[in-house]
Amino acid sequence: MTKNALFVALAGLFAASALLPVDTAQGYTGPPSLEEQVQAGTLPAVDDRLPGNPRVVDFAKRGLEIGKHGGQIRMLMARAKDTRQMTVYGYARLIIYTPGSLELTADILESFQVEDGRRFTFRLRAGHKWSDGQPFTAEDFRYWWQDVANNPDLSPVGPPSIMKVDGALPEFEVLDPQTVRYTWPQPNPDFLVRLAGASPLYIYRPAHYLKQFHAAYSDPETLKATVAKARQRNWSALHNKLDSLYRNDNLDLPVLQPWRIVTKISSDRLTFVRNPFFHRVDPAGNQLPYADECIVRIANNKLIPAKVGTGEVDLQARYLRFDDYTFLKQGEDRQPYTTRLWRTARGAHLALFPNLNVSDPVLRALVRDVRFRRALSLAVNRHEINQVIYYGLGLEGNNTLLPESPLHDPKHQAAWTIFNLKAASRLLDEIGLTERDSRGVRLMSDGRPLDLIVETAGESTEQTDILELIHDSWLEIGIKTYSKPSQRNVFRNRVFSGQTVLSIWSGVNNGLASANSSPAEFVPTTQQALQWPKWGQHFETGGKAGQPPDLEPARELLKLYYDWRGARSDYERRASWKRILEINADQVYSIGLISGVLQPVVVSNALRNVPEKGVYNWDPGAHFGIYGPDTFWFDQATSGKP
Repeated sequence: MTKNALFVALAGLFAASALLPVDTAQGYTGPPSLEEQVQAGTLPAVDDRLPGNPRVVDFAKRGLEIGKHGGQIRMLMARAKDTRQMTVYGYARLIIYTPGSLELTADILESFQVEDGRRFTFRLRAGHKWSDGQPFTAEDFRYWWQDVANNPDLSPVGPPSIMKVDGALPEFEVLDPQTVRYTWPQPNPDFLVRLAGASPLYIYRPAHYLKQFHAAYSDPETLKATVAKARQRNWSALHNKLDSLYRNDNLDLPVLQPWRIVTKISSDRLTFVRNPFFHRVDPAGNQLPYADECIVRIANNKLIPAKVGTGEVDLQARYLRFDDYTFLKQGEDRQPYTTRLWRTARGAHLALFPNLNVSDPVLRALVRDVRFRRALSLAVNRHEINQVIYYGLGLEGNNTLLPESPLHDPKHQAAWTIFNLKAASRLLDEIGLTERDSRGVRLMSDGRPLDLIVETAGESTEQTDILELIHDSWLEIGIKTYSKPSQRNVFRNRVFSGQTVLSIWSGVNNGLASANSSPAEFVPTTQQALQWPKWGQHFETGGKAGQPPDLEPARELLKLYYDWRGARSDYERRASWKRILEINADQVYSIGLISGVLQPVVVSNALRNVPEKGVYNWDPGAHFGIYGPDTFWFDQATSGKP
């Protein structure tokens, strides 16, 4: 699969919804489950629920079957906060990626137009409604921009950083009730990509609902009583608590997703029911989604593979790993499901991250010596890891772009990855780590043994199994390792604060990038990057926190990133990308282990339109989202019921 240009803006492309033929001579067809409400007059007929120009999903291009309404898609999650995964899977966005080509196309929007990479005009679908039946209009965009993003009580630091280009905010205009425009002085190459993300930038809010919690629109005494009843410190705290379109934790918040939550997240059985006003239809005029409900049960993550194997789900990939595949395949003899294998698309399924901002001065000097990072990489037997853990089906190499990316260079994937213990030992000797203790472990400059603690989020035995293999080869070059699991929040906070010297986590999200994709993941632009959290924090906060990069290659990465952002041609963007990838491969800022690992995807035999082969990726992809779970249907509606 080749990834086409993600950022069509610089070409000044006008993008609109595909005008596909729809058989609507008799009007649109709604789901039978809503017909009783329609007959009772409590819900409008389907023709009045849909926008005037609904989005018609291109079934022919994707090889989909026209389905039937009904049924429940059952899934398992490990935490109540995983309710946000339904927003990921629903994947209703202003703009979305298309499967296969990964081109950007209008979804919630009827169309979008981009001029000179800096002026974005968005046209909404006339008659589009929120899940509570209220109109979705330009007012929802105005409310977010003026009353939320630029309100100091709700957004003390101002609008999200993506809304700033060289420190400048856009000019926002409401052209008419269905049209809004954002204009920056310079190109904003990240804007569309963020709107299409798995965890998207929401530049709108349901104004009709949230205004009751906003000081500018509510009676002061009424709002004060509401705040007190909700046990919040002030109106802004209450508003921020209630307005997250991503988290699915407010039952009353209207949404634009295919399903909306109707049970409290404290429950261990979460129910999502169809959005009666969802804006998509199939080519036959049937309103989507096909499934009436999605049922999410909460279970211990360690028990999820076993529960999947006993047939308790209709669709599951989350909390399944490749090493569950054999067990899941065996379960097919007893339960009506099929286990498929989708390729993952991260730059590395797993990678080691030396923390260049570790607080310990001796370890920091060591980690910042590129020879040390290269030695660690050379002493990892990736072939052994691939064979023992992944049956030889993974790709061995760096945390970089995959062969399917148009920017892929085999040299980047192979740099400092060929297993060579002698070369690794020579590099450590060059550093001056020649003294050893009685165990044969090298001694650091202050006399301490080189005992490295590799920290994990404690969520996967896969990580600890791989660390055991790495332990043996690193011990041969005089480095003793210990693994330390902790909860994810604790794990990240330890990295951010500089307590962690080495961690293991997944690699870059987008291993399929093109020249028009943002290279931010390869540059110190975020605190979330485990190899340089304080440098990333410095970038994110505009220098108010963290530390500026003080290594020349890292400073060059930032310069190249700014060059990419200001580039006016594909050639210039490609040149920036090429050098960024070269620096990362040469400097070994992260130690990629294995990529392209296969992801088990368990699908009920009754559930149709789920791809046999797919790419399971967070961003771009939104896991199942890019394949449209609203188009998944049961050939027997009752087969989806618990």
